[in-house]
Amino acid sequence: MKATLLSLLVMMIGAVSFAQSSTQVKWTFSSKKIADKTYEVHATAAVTGNWHIYSQNVGVDGPIPTAFTFTKNPLVALDGAPKETGKLIKKNEEVWGGEVRYYENKVEFIQVVKTKSKAKTNVAGKVEYMVCNDEKCLPPSETTFSVAVGG
Repeated sequence: MKATLLSLLVMMIGAVSFAQSSTQVKWTFSSKKIADKTYEVHATAAVTGNWHIYSQNVGVDGPIPTAFTFTKNPLVALDGAPKETGKLIKKNEEVWGGEVRYYENKVEFIQVVKTKSKAKTNVAGKVEYMVCNDEKCLPPSETTFSVAVGG
């Protein structure tokens, strides 16, 4: 009985901790046509307070880099990897054993995609990220997205 209650308590604390990262970052997703059958998918992270979100190339082992996983869609081809735009901060952090790369306030990730036809479809997937401040880091979070392209 004690083991069951302890397990339940640990799961509840974990669920609350997991949900906290999503309150520190507000994601918005959009698309923009840049050429015939070519679009930019924009994922914008607005980071609140004194928190920061890590780059896709964080620089050291330890913090979880921001990572995008795209759902396979036979009507869409990804063109390269997502690019980052924002004020990149590079800081030597003793706790991580080297220079880390992160963003405060706002960062935009831009993925170029090419549609294989003029049909309307979606680019979908998830973004995994971690936020920290000068005192602590929250567990990694995931946000799913779906953005219309084509048509």
